Amino acid sequence: MREMQFTAIILMSLLTLKLLLLPSKAIVSPVMRRAWWLMAVGIVLIGVQFLLQYIFKLRAMGVTQAVMLNLALFIPCSWLLALSLISLQRRGFISRSDWGVGLLTWVAALGLLAFAAVTDGQPLLAGSESMRRAEIAASVIYMAMMVFYLRHHYQNLRFLSLALKNYYDEDLEDLLRWMRVSAIMLPIMGLMVPLMIFADGLWLMFFGLTMFMFIFFLVDSFFNYVVSAAPAKVKEAEEHEEEEVEAQETNPRISQQHSPMRRVEIAVSQWVSKGGYLKSGLKLPTVAEELGVPRYLLTAWLRNRDLKYADWMSDLRIEEAIRVLTEHPDWSNEYVSQHCGFTDRTYFQRKFKEKTGLSPSDYQAMKAKK
Repeated sequence: MREMQFTAIILMSLLTLKLLLLPSKAIVSPVMRRAWWLMAVGIVLIGVQFLLQYIFKLRAMGVTQAVMLNLALFIPCSWLLALSLISLQRRGFISRSDWGVGLLTWVAALGLLAFAAVTDGQPLLAGSESMRRAEIAASVIYMAMMVFYLRHHYQNLRFLSLALKNYYDEDLEDLLRWMRVSAIMLPIMGLMVPLMIFADGLWLMFFGLTMFMFIFFLVDSFFNYVVSAAPAKVKEAEEHEEEEVEAQETNPRISQQHSPMRRVEIAVSQWVSKGGYLKSGLKLPTVAEELGVPRYLLTAWLRNRDLKYADWMSDLRIEEAIRVLTEHPDWSNEYVSQHCGFTDRTYFQRKFKEKTGLSPSDYQAMKAKK
């Protein structure tokens, strides 16, 4: 056990160092800086928890003492890590309820432990049945907090996913995948905190290694995300989505008006017939400008057909791919994907299979047999 604690101390130190080595230009914005601080403090608290366990040998003293320290430090740690993700998802905005739920959970857990110690008449670090019940109750509150944040993560990620699909001509869900995994793993980590202490032997090792792997994944993914172009892409799509939502609220009946929708329909038909969609990297505002219509009208037209912009562009390009694969069976997948406006062959192949049930190569082989 002490070897695992020592390993955890080293790992948390290295992860903290990695966060400290983030290029200053990557965290120059208030959004990134807040998320960075929250994550860094959260990781430091995990390291402090293992350091205290190691120095005072709380595990050797008994389960009660170890669980008590875990709850006292893992609750604020999980709270800060959850807020770090929320800060990224909401461009730095963290609501009072997001701050308050974590703080109340921490205070309630400490209060339960203190109340059990006072009413039991035993020293704080003495093991007792009432203290054990208090620790179980605090663990339940801890899990409830993590479920609360999980719900908020998925609400935020659903909005970001919609924003990306309504702005870029390709599905950029991969930019958010690490956040989805992290949002799921945070409550799982919360469940593992008491289990890791109550468990023994191989189970203890399994819980410990799983938690270490998640923390490493979280920090490493955060680091890679922050230094990439992903935050700028997400921000651009998010700002556009907010503008479109505001435009819709200003004129909620625009999609039901025949004249504006007919105008977009004619413009789209002409644009498609000229192959305007075959250019790669077409954002929705660019297409709206080429069509000669306001962005909110194109968005309303797509919404009227229950289409996301990325899905619409993908459908148009796959239809063109089917045509050229039929007429030019000698064309390679790479060339077809470039011709149709896809920037990535793998993405093209995935979308083609989703649409037709066959890979481009299988489709070519099927056509060759006819």
